Amino acid sequence: MHEIGFIRDLAVVMIVAGATTILFQRMRQPVLLGYILAGVLIGPHTPGVLVGDPRAIDDISNLGVVLLMFTLGLEFSVRKLREVGIGVLAAAVAEVGLMLWIGYGIGGLFGWTGMDALFLGAIISLSSTMVATRTLAESGQRHQPFAQLVVGLLVAEDMLAIVMLTLLTAVAIGGSVQAETAFTLVGHLGLFVIVGMILGLLLLPRLVDYVAGFDRDETLLVSVLGICFGTSLLAAWMGFSVALGAFLAGAVVAESRSVGRVLHLVEPLRDMFAALFFVAIGLKIDPAMLLQYALPALLIAAVVIVGKTLACSLGIFVVGHDARTALRSGLGMAQIGEFSFVIATLGLSLGVISDFIYPIAVAVSVLCMAASPYMNRSADGLANGLRRVTPRSLRLLATSYSGWLENLKPVNENAAIAAMFRRLLWHIGINVLLVVALFVIGAYINTHNWSWFSMLGIDRNLRHTLIWAGALFLSLPMLIAVYRKAEALGMLLAEIGIRERFAGSYTQAIRNVLARVIPLATLLALALLVSGLSSAILPPRGIALSLIVLGVVVAVVLWRGLVKMHARLQAALKETLEKPGPSGGGAG
Repeated sequence: MHEIGFIRDLAVVMIVAGATTILFQRMRQPVLLGYILAGVLIGPHTPGVLVGDPRAIDDISNLGVVLLMFTLGLEFSVRKLREVGIGVLAAAVAEVGLMLWIGYGIGGLFGWTGMDALFLGAIISLSSTMVATRTLAESGQRHQPFAQLVVGLLVAEDMLAIVMLTLLTAVAIGGSVQAETAFTLVGHLGLFVIVGMILGLLLLPRLVDYVAGFDRDETLLVSVLGICFGTSLLAAWMGFSVALGAFLAGAVVAESRSVGRVLHLVEPLRDMFAALFFVAIGLKIDPAMLLQYALPALLIAAVVIVGKTLACSLGIFVVGHDARTALRSGLGMAQIGEFSFVIATLGLSLGVISDFIYPIAVAVSVLCMAASPYMNRSADGLANGLRRVTPRSLRLLATSYSGWLENLKPVNENAAIAAMFRRLLWHIGINVLLVVALFVIGAYINTHNWSWFSMLGIDRNLRHTLIWAGALFLSLPMLIAVYRKAEALGMLLAEIGIRERFAGSYTQAIRNVLARVIPLATLLALALLVSGLSSAILPPRGIALSLIVLGVVVAVVLWRGLVKMHARLQAALKETLEKPGPSGGGAG
């Protein structure tokens, strides 16, 4: 009877969600807030319960999480992350770290356990992408300068949220904050994300564009949802959350040329499953417990609003924006939402946090959601008021600081050199990550498939030799690319760093030495890194040296072919990442 009961519960949820949408639109209040309150009213803790099956509630919640995270991934995209800028990314990291520390401290002041305090810090550290973007859209401010900064901060926080979910899983499973466990899990996460993103970017956008070529919306939608749920299943099989898989699937699909059509097709589903997700949140709330912890919830909500506003405003100001823009950006980030609920659900499902953390998270989110539109509308008045009470000397100092940062930006020839320098470092970094990923994959295969090798009669030394040789020879195109990019970087640094007026007749000789030292030092550093990461699969010393010599010979003999192979892969990846933006559709 569970199937019929699930359909009945789903029907009740959708009817209530539909009525809530109409009512809260008429009241000019955030619809997401209405969904949560509606879930409380029809949940198992309210008299006259309409939805009471815990299994059905979990099914509805999980379904909502997968599609909500997928649509957030569609709005994330790798191109957006590249456009965020290092300054905004640094501001987001600092703000999330500060709020995590503040939340942990508040939990300690309340006398909560260390795990409760840690999860509280994580819950209040992440702003709500849905609430912030909807507030900007409803107020008609999406194209203002501060709104672009808010979107950049949200994109950076989305990336940090995935890291945080993985770390919290490691901490929860280990029962404590163990550095070794955390680094191991982060390594596995990095491997999954890097390999998944690289392979996904090379394959999935082209697959989506191919399917879009049939010009049938049904085929495109079903294929995209297949990618979403398939990646979620793969993530779960690898030991990560389905939310991570769905988010990565969305981020990869977002790089296809047909992302405008995909967004147009998925947008109604996003709204539907956002309703399911937030109603399911309300279904899990016990109003009696909510009243019992009302005071801590009010205090934490105030900390979120004030702390996030100040932290984001200060961060945006420090990276070079004026005080008014910084304040408006901070006010736009002063709330928590979907990732906070996912974190709270993770803690409950693993049984490591107290039952009261979830309703507190919901109460804080509700209070912040309700306050967000009013703070956004009063931003100009608040900025004008702060300007009036700020001493003239402090205003002059702030203006001078912004002007100084503006003058530091490279222009003309320096801008071209800086762009070239960044591009070379970016290429070196990507190739180093791919090499590291191959050797970590080898270590993973060695650890988890040793019985399969034993069945084939392959002993330990031969197993290590085969795996390490495979990783080495597969890495050759990337190793050659690292050497060539480092060589170009060395030449660039030699040209701009060694001036003839200082070195005289030795200028060219010193430049030649520097141009050779930098690529060799880069390869040496990479070799040390790889040897450390692959220590578990290193073959005997003699065999390893023989393989290295053989690898060098193969690289010299097949140099041009390996360069062409890498160039084709790089061109395919570049074509995907630097395609023109979608002409239609968009995030709602």
